[in-house]
Amino acid sequence: MDFNDTPDEAAFRAEARAWLQANAKPRDATQSLAINQETGDFSADFPRARAWQVAKFEGGFGAIYFPRQHGGRGGSALEHMIFAQEEAAFDVPATNHFMIVNRGCCALLMKHGSRPLHHELIRPSLRGDLLWCQLFSEPGAGSDLAGVRTRAERDGDEWVFNGQKIWTSNAHLADWGVLLARSDATVPKHKGLSFFIVDMKSPGIRTRPIRQLTGGSNFNEVFLEDLRVPDACRIGDIGAGWKVVVSFLAGERGNIAVKELQPLIAALVRLARQVHIGGRPAIEDGGVRERLAGFHVREAGVRHTVQRMLTALARREEPGPEIAIGKLVLGTLVQEMTAFALDLMGGQGAVLDAAHAPLAGVWPNEWLGSVVDRLGGGSDEIMRNVIGERILGLPEDVRVDKQLPFNALGGGAR
Repeated sequence: MDFNDTPDEAAFRAEARAWLQANAKPRDATQSLAINQETGDFSADFPRARAWQVAKFEGGFGAIYFPRQHGGRGGSALEHMIFAQEEAAFDVPATNHFMIVNRGCCALLMKHGSRPLHHELIRPSLRGDLLWCQLFSEPGAGSDLAGVRTRAERDGDEWVFNGQKIWTSNAHLADWGVLLARSDATVPKHKGLSFFIVDMKSPGIRTRPIRQLTGGSNFNEVFLEDLRVPDACRIGDIGAGWKVVVSFLAGERGNIAVKELQPLIAALVRLARQVHIGGRPAIEDGGVRERLAGFHVREAGVRHTVQRMLTALARREEPGPEIAIGKLVLGTLVQEMTAFALDLMGGQGAVLDAAHAPLAGVWPNEWLGSVVDRLGGGSDEIMRNVIGERILGLPEDVRVDKQLPFNALGGGAR
């Protein structure tokens, strides 16, 4: 395919750049850069990030590929990526860390939700007035998401939930959440799940932030205790929750795969100019230059592979294996790049305290947070299974529990 902008894409890029120049300041070339957002407590940055999302939405760039009736632009996924490329050159708060989930939930509501839910939730969520979270993982169901044990029991026109979720980003700030729960334990695990949206301010929801290695508390435990939710908030058919969640996670993986990494590489090159090896700038060392060149090549490979996915979406086609490939390679690449930055900094790379660390400790925090992209939306092992089984046609893993009723598996299943 041709990776150059079409005339329409070039015109959109010029429009986006002009709007950014009028509404934001260019990023200082010496400015440190944060890519991951799971390393700290997002609550302090949320007001500024929300304000920037509102500005983008009102300017026509906050929901580019959503329909106009929901406040979107009616554009394409490629235009969304173009705007992200242009935005990376400006000093603006990162909004992707909450808008990835918001956009995914809005797409879900457009496809499966009722008209009243469309009217109530989609536009405010795309504008950033509402914040969403994902109530998926549990202490005994992380990578094996189909093993969730949170119970959903029908009571007339309502559902009653009891259980625990964990690693829920922004649950302490969220207005709404998407919830996967077990509605039938007498059938195999993938067939007994149902999918819901829940008001996070409802009685019966209790959040407890998890203190992370970096000192932040963006992740949460969430306890559901006799939480009552109307059946109108069920998304999809009863027992069809796995189908819904697979569709939702494909969107999340796609958003991870399109993360803009060129500014991170530029920051790494700046670091190599600042630190020294053997009395000379590290950038002059042949081994350092080779590693930097390798990062450039791999980043370009991911970016161009993902563009194939976006091109398919723009043509109203189903994307191919690019989502799994891009997500797998990008997560590993970010971790390797941030680890290399710590190697270049030597002993200073171990200092986390922003008051004493070089560049306010951004690189060690980025390295600690880089594991997020290797777990969120599916771990490396799951992505390799997807690539092996669905792309390369290799035999499936042996799954002895695939046809057994969930309540026959033990481990507390009911």
